[in-house]
Amino acid sequence: MRALLIQPDSRSIEVIDVQSHEDIARRVGYDTLESDAVGDAGDRLFFDEACFLRGSGGRFQVDTLIPVASVAVIVGQDGDRLCDATIDPDALRQRIKFL
Repeated sequence: MRALLIQPDSRSIEVIDVQSHEDIARRVGYDTLESDAVGDAGDRLFFDEACFLRGSGGRFQVDTLIPVASVAVIVGQDGDRLCDATIDPDALRQRIKFL
C-alpha cells in the first residue's frame, strides 16, 4: 500500500510501500504504535506511542494533532484493513510543521 514516511530529523516526506502493521512498526522503529486520524478520508498517522519518553532529535505536528517526536507513517485504514494513503505529499507539506 502507498504510504508516506515522515522523518523529522531530515524534515522529509517520502512515498513508501507498506503491507502490514509490522511494516509500519519496522519503519517507525518500535512496535508500540499509536495512531491519529489525519483528515476525513481514512488516513492515519502511525507513530511510537512512547516517542517523547525515548527522546528524538526532531519533532513535527500535522494540523492541530499532538506533536510527534519520532519517525511516523501515514497510511489509509478502513476498519482494521490498511489501504493506500489518500493524502498527497505536497498537500501534506502544506499541513505539517517541523518543530
